[in-house]
Amino acid sequence: MSIILFFKKLSSITLLSLLFSFASYADKLTAPQVNFHEIMANIEHFYVDDVDLNKLNHHAINSLMKQLDPHSAFLSSSDLEELFNVANGRYTGLGIEVEVREEHIVIIASLDNSPAQQAGLIQGDVLLAVNGESVLNKPIKKVAKMINQADQAQVSLSIARSGYDVPLEFEVQRQKIDVSSVKTHLNPNGYGYMRIVSFNNHTFHDVARHIAKLTQQSGEPLSGLIIDLRDNPGGILDSAIEISDLFLQKGTIVTTKGRFNDANQAYYANAGDVLDGAPIVVLINNGSASAAEILAGALKDNNRATLVGTRSYGKGSVQSLIPLGDGQTALKLTTAKYYTPSGSSIDGTGILPDIPVTQVKIDKENKLALLKLSQGESGNIFNPRFRDMQLEKAQQLLEK
Repeated sequence: MSIILFFKKLSSITLLSLLFSFASYADKLTAPQVNFHEIMANIEHFYVDDVDLNKLNHHAINSLMKQLDPHSAFLSSSDLEELFNVANGRYTGLGIEVEVREEHIVIIASLDNSPAQQAGLIQGDVLLAVNGESVLNKPIKKVAKMINQADQAQVSLSIARSGYDVPLEFEVQRQKIDVSSVKTHLNPNGYGYMRIVSFNNHTFHDVARHIAKLTQQSGEPLSGLIIDLRDNPGGILDSAIEISDLFLQKGTIVTTKGRFNDANQAYYANAGDVLDGAPIVVLINNGSASAAEILAGALKDNNRATLVGTRSYGKGSVQSLIPLGDGQTALKLTTAKYYTPSGSSIDGTGILPDIPVTQVKIDKENKLALLKLSQGESGNIFNPRFRDMQLEKAQQLLEK
C-alpha cells in the first residue's frame, strides 16, 4: 500500500446552520471512472470501525460511502476546493447566522458587508419561504439545501419581521464571503463576550487576538469571559485543541481512538491560562457540535467553565482527508471517535449543560401570525419578544 498523507483532521466540516454556504456534492461516479481497489483499501485500513467489505454494495462511490456513516464521503476536486475554502474562512453564500426557535429559523445576525446585510436582513427576522417554497417546520439542513441548490445565484427570501402584518420579500445574491470566526465585545462590568462561529485555520489566532484586544480595552485583566458556542457546527480538530489549551493550566483536552495507530491520540494542556483563572461561562445548544463540543467538554471536565444552555448536538467522530492516487480527489473518512477528558463519548448523546436554560418560546399569537404570513395572509402583526435567556443567565453568573 502507498503511504497516505493526511491533510487535515476534521471533527466537522459542515457549516450549513450558520452561513448557508454552497455545498458541492460528488457526482455519482461508478467503478470504471475511479480506482475502487484504492478506496476499499483505505476503508479497510483507516475506517474507525471494523467493516466487512464483502457486505458493502460496490455499485457507486456515493452508495458505498453512505453505508459507512453520514460523515464519510468521496470528495471531487470541486468538493476539495470548497472544503479548503471553508477551512480558511471563505464561503460562498448569503452571510446570515441563524438559530432555530421551535422549528422556526430566526436570523440572529447578518455578517458585515455580506449580501444579507446589503439586502437589509436584520436580527430577529424569521424565514418563511425560499424561492416561494415554505420553510416552516423544515429541518435547517433542508432549508440550507433549498438555498444552495437554487438554479441561480440570486435567492428570493420571504421574511416575517416584527411590527409588520405582511411578509417582506428580499432578493439576495450569493457571493464569496470572507468571514471572521470570532466576534467579541467588552461588557461595562469588565468581562468579555466572545462568540465563536466555527473552528477554521485562523480561529485560534483570532481568539488570542481578540482576548488581547478585550484586555487592552478594559485596561486591566478581564474579570471573566462568556464563550458563545451556540449553533457552532464545529470545524478543525486542532483548532479546538489549541483554543482549549489557552484556558487550561493542565489536564486532558481530548482523546481520540480508532483502528489504525495514528488515530489513537491524547492531547494535553500546557501550563499557562490566558485569563489567569478568571471565571468562564460557555453557552451551548443543540446546534453546538463536534469541535465546539470538544472545547465545551474540555473546559467542563477540567472544572474550568460553567456550561449554560441546552444539550449539545452529539457529534463525537473525527474525519480525515485521504488523498487518492489521481491527485484531484479524496476520501473524507471517519477515522476516530473522540472522548472528553472524563472518558465519555458524546456521539449521539451530546454534552449536558451545568445549568439548563431554554429560550423564551414564541407565544400562540405570534405563532398564528407566522402561520398566516407564511400562507400569504395579512392582518396579523408579528411582534415577538426574542429575549436571550441563556445569555442573561451567563451574565448573571459573572456579575455575582
